Amino acid sequence: MSDQDEQERAALVEAGRLLFSRPTEFLKGVVNVEGLPPGGRPEFAFAGRSNVGKSSLINALTRHNNLARTSNTPGRTQEINFFGLPAGDPDGVYLVDLPGYGYARESKSKVRTWTNLITKYLAGRAALRRVFVLVDSRHGVKANDEEIFDLMDTAAVSYQVVLTKADKPKKDELVKVIASTEAAMRRHVAAHPQVLVTASKTGLGLEDVRAEVAFLRDY
Repeated sequence: MSDQDEQERAALVEAGRLLFSRPTEFLKGVVNVEGLPPGGRPEFAFAGRSNVGKSSLINALTRHNNLARTSNTPGRTQEINFFGLPAGDPDGVYLVDLPGYGYARESKSKVRTWTNLITKYLAGRAALRRVFVLVDSRHGVKANDEEIFDLMDTAAVSYQVVLTKADKPKKDELVKVIASTEAAMRRHVAAHPQVLVTASKTGLGLEDVRAEVAFLRDY
């Protein structure tokens, strides 16, 4: 990395730090597209399999312990939850917590309802800058994830994989998962090629996610 590249990255990291150092507020949870808040703000959504650590990542990014609800019960979050960053600023950004997918006990009707809701959400949010698709670093990309990648490709929505819980696997196992995930991303037209690696408990990679948001906010 050249000195200029390092300076540009440092500037983005600092911009992300400043953005996420401000308070974040819960705005609303919606179960259908009619309840979506007005568009216009730059919007960043977080998707992933049930229990992948989505709520934990949002809490860690925003430095709130209980902003996004966490649960040991897979599939608990059934709403699209909107958060405002900074709180009270209509010119800020939306952070969007999408319902988890891939829970085996969900009925086919619930899966169809989820797919319909997310498809309509993706199609109707012109200011959606990126969807961060979370993948558990202990397991890598699963069939359910590939289905979501295909959905994003079809909707022509920019998305990026964020590996979670990277403090759990051994180093060599993590390296293999990163490589296999990067290879999977090369097969998808709407995917960002860079895979972000995070661990909410240790703070690993949080500055990289914040920097992406700060960069795309003004893009």
